[in-house]
Amino acid sequence: MLAYMKRTTIKIDESLDARMRHEAARRGMTVSEWTREAIAAHLPGDEQGDAPVRRRFHSTGSGASGRSDIAERMGELLAGLADGRDLIAEEEAREVRRTA
Repeated sequence: MLAYMKRTTIKIDESLDARMRHEAARRGMTVSEWTREAIAAHLPGDEQGDAPVRRRFHSTGSGASGRSDIAERMGELLAGLADGRDLIAEEEAREVRRTA
């Protein structure tokens, strides 16, 4: 570990603070040690300048619909929802009926 550490302040809510302190205590670490470890785990590479590790975020692909026209049709789709219609679901239902 480096002889000099830079002090940083973060703002977190009480619930996250309690969870963080509990986890640090469970692991027998100080909150500072736990925080450094958690931050380092979420950053690419390391202190020696090794190549970054490619990480996959859990949310990646969570909205993958398999459609390529969603962004282009956003206005139309939102207008349909405002009218109480799910245009994509209607299109998919028509496609199922057509291929059945």
